[in-house]
Amino acid sequence: MLFFLLFVKAIYAAPVILKLWRHETGDQELNASIQAIKRFNAAQNQWHINYATLPQSSYTESITAAALAKQLPCILDVDQPTVANFAWAGHLLPLDKLIDKKTLNKLTQGAKSFYQGQLYSIGQFDVVLTLFARKSILQKLDIRIADMNQPYSADEFLHILRKLKNDNVVTYPLDINTLSKGEWIAYGFSPWLQSAGGDLINRKNFIQAEGILNGPKSMQAIHWYKTLFTEKLVERQTVDDQGFLQGRVIFHYTGSWSAKDYTDAFKDDLLIIPPIDFGNGPKVGSGSWQWGISRSCKHQEAAAAFLNFLLKPEEIAKFSDATGLVPVSDEAAALTQNYRQGDKWRKFYEYSKRYSVARPETPAYPIISSSFEKAMLDIRNGKDELDAIDAAVDDIEYNILRNRGYGFTTGE
Repeated sequence: MLFFLLFVKAIYAAPVILKLWRHETGDQELNASIQAIKRFNAAQNQWHINYATLPQSSYTESITAAALAKQLPCILDVDQPTVANFAWAGHLLPLDKLIDKKTLNKLTQGAKSFYQGQLYSIGQFDVVLTLFARKSILQKLDIRIADMNQPYSADEFLHILRKLKNDNVVTYPLDINTLSKGEWIAYGFSPWLQSAGGDLINRKNFIQAEGILNGPKSMQAIHWYKTLFTEKLVERQTVDDQGFLQGRVIFHYTGSWSAKDYTDAFKDDLLIIPPIDFGNGPKVGSGSWQWGISRSCKHQEAAAAFLNFLLKPEEIAKFSDATGLVPVSDEAAALTQNYRQGDKWRKFYEYSKRYSVARPETPAYPIISSSFEKAMLDIRNGKDELDAIDAAVDDIEYNILRNRGYGFTTGE
């Protein structure tokens, strides 16, 4: 009898098992997430996270298939641009009542993703856009070093690039990652539209691209983009991504993910410069891979406990230190090795606070991104910019109409 009672007690004392999915990524990020899971499991005995990693190339399809088969895990990571689509499809649970409000209020915009005003995912890190250059080279060439108080205007920067080209300093003075396609196009260049006062879609209703994406403010930035190619200020198709490291370009417009390689190579000579100001201040896209809870999860309290655990300042700081990625709260930044006041990458954190604009939080974002990508690639290859963008507008609005507005109405 005693043995039976002890056996029953052991069963009831066993922690509840929760399944977690994470996309496969670099060793540093993956190991940082695994270590956080282990710390959570060790910190309490009510719940235990069992994780699995899935290939990034088919991750979205895996989520969709698992949802149809009612086999989604309780916890899953999701790329910020896809959150609204997953929420609209009914795969994700709103988090508003599950995440501590005080914690949420301390997070930067890039740590939170919404659909129709409800929170659906939270993240431990962000990335930002920047211009990299070298102090010694800009000083030698007598080029002003821009900062957050006075970033480069589009006109000033274009003048700088033209002078570098005309003086035969380099063949192509700027690298804008023309080797990259896919999401880089929308992530990297839609902030130029937003800086000019335009956008990819009307954010008051999320159904109208006409007059916004092809409006005069957006077209101002798009024409500037085309000028880079017509005047051969950037290479139409770079042969590799080593141009800045090898001194073939003066400026590299890219993401903060390149900071470690460039810091290792150039030390204190590396300059971190704000993105270009097209009239309304520099802008950067916010949001990266984040965590959500599936609507089918039977242990929402346990899943929420894990997400709240991840948002502790010390957990955010540990993830940042392990990966080099941008932390998402003041308290966490103060605990890091690279993002405290005066630290070498502090500017990235300041950019994330001051310049961030979320990619449109609508289920239509995948078609917005792919249509914008096609248009920008066509423009790069010589197509008339308004014709290319008008075609993107038509594709976007047709898709939204077919899907009955993705839950949005005409509104204002």
